[in-house]
Amino acid sequence: MAFNNKKDKDQISKQPYTMATLLVQLVMTIMAILFIIPIVIVINYSFKTKKELYLSNPLSLPQSFNLENYKKAFDKLNMVTTFTNTFLYTLLSVVILAVLCGTTAWAIARCKHKIFKFFYVYFIIGILIPYQALFLPIYIIGFKLHLTNTRFGIIFMYIATAISFGVFLMTSFMSTVPINLEEAARIDGCSIIRTYFSIVLPMLKPAMATLIIMQAFQIWNDYLLASLFVSKKQLKTLTVAIQSLFSAQSSDYSTAMAAIIISVLPIALLFISLQKYFIKGMTVGAVKG
Repeated sequence: MAFNNKKDKDQISKQPYTMATLLVQLVMTIMAILFIIPIVIVINYSFKTKKELYLSNPLSLPQSFNLENYKKAFDKLNMVTTFTNTFLYTLLSVVILAVLCGTTAWAIARCKHKIFKFFYVYFIIGILIPYQALFLPIYIIGFKLHLTNTRFGIIFMYIATAISFGVFLMTSFMSTVPINLEEAARIDGCSIIRTYFSIVLPMLKPAMATLIIMQAFQIWNDYLLASLFVSKKQLKTLTVAIQSLFSAQSSDYSTAMAAIIISVLPIALLFISLQKYFIKGMTVGAVKG
């Protein structure tokens, strides 16, 4: 919304502060506190010793902010290997998904043939099926193709389970992209490939950012599919390794909390760097004009 002059700004700033506004702010503040408390506890526990963990209040500060738990996390979880595996799986899966979903959505949105409408419905049906129900067929196919316990296999698995939502998201966004620029590019002699990468792709940044963040969250924090497809120690992900710190006999909560903090940092940085595009991608079409 653009303000024409200072008078418009003053009128909006003088709008009455109603009870409804106060109630909304109160509810949002309470929700924010409820979300922050578990994060504070996790950070707090990551600096505490085992003795402090069991004898002190969960919200009390540790006696000293030592990094011993973080050192233990690196050693126990073989952090260099598990972190690298998780980063590699997430990066390659997200990049391939962005390329496939973007080009597929462009073809579905621009081509009017019935076969493309069928493909769109096909991808929509894929969203309606819980991916947990696909565990068995995916594992059987992967086992027969010798893809289990391989990096390519787990990346292929993440792409297969996420492509339906990605195509749906990108196709919905494509409806907001004007076709006039593409037609002008064709008149100027641009090929289909150059039209997509030079004209269409730059306008898909908000949708791409939304897809990248949502799928990166899902893949980075995934436990079920990673534990199903990978059993070799050198191929395990960070989330699967963290689970090993919890057992029925004993659990190393302080080290686990430190490992969780380390695993959260890359995703947090990704969200912060793409936040502007993510918000735009989630709200596109909500306001017109």
